[in-house]
Amino acid sequence: MQRLDVPNAPHSTSADRLVPHALRCIGFAGLSRVSEATGLPEPDAESELIDLAVAGLVTRVPGYFGGWALTEAGRAADAERISAELDAAGTRTTVSAAYDGFLVLNPELLDLCTAWQLRSVDGVATPNDHSDPAYDSRVLDRFIDFDQRAEVACADLSAAMLRFRRYRTRLTGALARARSGALDEVADSTVSYHAVWFQLHEDLLATLGIPRF
Repeated sequence: MQRLDVPNAPHSTSADRLVPHALRCIGFAGLSRVSEATGLPEPDAESELIDLAVAGLVTRVPGYFGGWALTEAGRAADAERISAELDAAGTRTTVSAAYDGFLVLNPELLDLCTAWQLRSVDGVATPNDHSDPAYDSRVLDRFIDFDQRAEVACADLSAAMLRFRRYRTRLTGALARARSGALDEVADSTVSYHAVWFQLHEDLLATLGIPRF
């Protein structure tokens, strides 16, 4: 995939836009996940969430299984702000081109996740119980190769808009944890490689104003 020409200085998204947009991409989430998605320390993320709640843009469900979510007003405000930011930064063409590259890679990622969760036993697709280290190792090697190619699209996005850099950090972290033995970090946790990739897809759709059908 050919690298794109992008501005020398990537556009930086302010925290009051970064936090609601993260919720748009990850959905209902606790404070720790908002912090993980944005890269903001928890106290800073919580301060932004409280301000957004006062403005009626987010709502909070209390309790052990509670968390934060965008309101309808917050969702509409995020769509308007992110679109305006993209145009103000002059990076719509770059992000659109990177999205095209993402779409080329996306089916392969889905196939890899299927290979991780299912394996063929005597010709029958069977849930992968991870009892065959050699099989898992082969699939992880394919993930590593995929990740190296995905770096190009992520690098172009990061060079255009700074907030996309966080996805590269999160994808790298998830793959490193999986290679260290945390097997749920491939496709089965809220911060797995697949989960972060899905959120990047959501971000690109939301940023470009493309509806998900």
